[in-house]
Amino acid sequence: MTYRRAAIPALAGGLLLTALLWWAGASAQALRLPGTGGVISSRVAAELERWLIPWSYDPPSALPLGAELSGGSGDAAGSGGSHYLTLYSTGMQIRFAAVFAFFVPVALLLIRRLPPVHGRMPATLLAVWAWGLVAGTLAVTVSAPWLIAADGRGSYRFLPQLAGVIASGRQALVATALVAAVVTVLVARVTAKGAGPLPQNIVPARAARLAATVGTAVVALSLVVLSYQPVAAEIQLLSPDGGLFAEPGDLLRQWLLLGVWVSPAGVPLADWLLHMAVTMLLLVVVWWALRRLPALLTRATVPAMAACAVCATVLGLLVSQLVRASTDSLASLYGPLQRFAGVGEGVPAALTFGLVAGAAAAVTLRVAVRHAETAEVTVEEESAARP
Repeated sequence: MTYRRAAIPALAGGLLLTALLWWAGASAQALRLPGTGGVISSRVAAELERWLIPWSYDPPSALPLGAELSGGSGDAAGSGGSHYLTLYSTGMQIRFAAVFAFFVPVALLLIRRLPPVHGRMPATLLAVWAWGLVAGTLAVTVSAPWLIAADGRGSYRFLPQLAGVIASGRQALVATALVAAVVTVLVARVTAKGAGPLPQNIVPARAARLAATVGTAVVALSLVVLSYQPVAAEIQLLSPDGGLFAEPGDLLRQWLLLGVWVSPAGVPLADWLLHMAVTMLLLVVVWWALRRLPALLTRATVPAMAACAVCATVLGLLVSQLVRASTDSLASLYGPLQRFAGVGEGVPAALTFGLVAGAAAAVTLRVAVRHAETAEVTVEEESAARP
């Protein structure tokens, strides 16, 4: 598919995702109306508001942000508060612009290399959905400094505050990114008509399995090694002395850990085994996706493999989190929303290790295919040399 054909659905998906997130943020006001408690419970309304506030232009507090920190009174206090409100508004503008800017280029790459035709439509839909989550998380990240400054405490524990802001807003992204992905793929299906035959990749099965294994091993480094509770605790407590960046532990946890798992001590063995099985499900999803990618992609380039590996890791996270929430023995104690509140965690780590996994898988695939071709040529030459 040409860039011109792929650009139309990518732009449509980016605009829709941005509009849906803006609408979701604007809807947070309705949850504060007096009659809301009569329609839905106050607990559900509070949980929904917490999910939507990161995308709302309204400040989280009824008072002007930072007004109490201005140190003056009257006009001075009002002026100080208006400066903080301006910072907040600027941060939200950057957030919504960044959602569009991060979503469109990679969606364009995915649609071009993984067009939704010839049985690829489910794969394209899942990949674009996963990238919508990543784009939203990156947008929250780049806009976080403005929102932290707007709170008036930018110089106090900046990195832990940054980690907390990055972790917010993911629940709304799961739903809005899915809707945007459906529309993107449907538009791409229309624009792909008449595009001509697509190139077909013939990849040796052994090379594809080897590439998938190498890529999955990279993801396993975060899931099995770094996310092991004693190692995760060391990362969390990492705190060099002095300076603004004196507490990187929380931020490193966001970008390095796909989850946390513990040894069976202190928990029933059956529960621990179930937890580990769900955790390993992520690796199964990643391996299966990387195994299928070389044949699905019109061209298995390093950027395409890296982007798809990120999407595969995010999908693995979503699958494992949904299964864990559904099988949690304490789920009956939670509300319908609290049960799935953890869905969408770990996206920064999925981005970090997915990029490395995809690049490693692409390089391994090229080397393995080249080796297989060389071996085949050698066998043919030896056969031709025989009398």
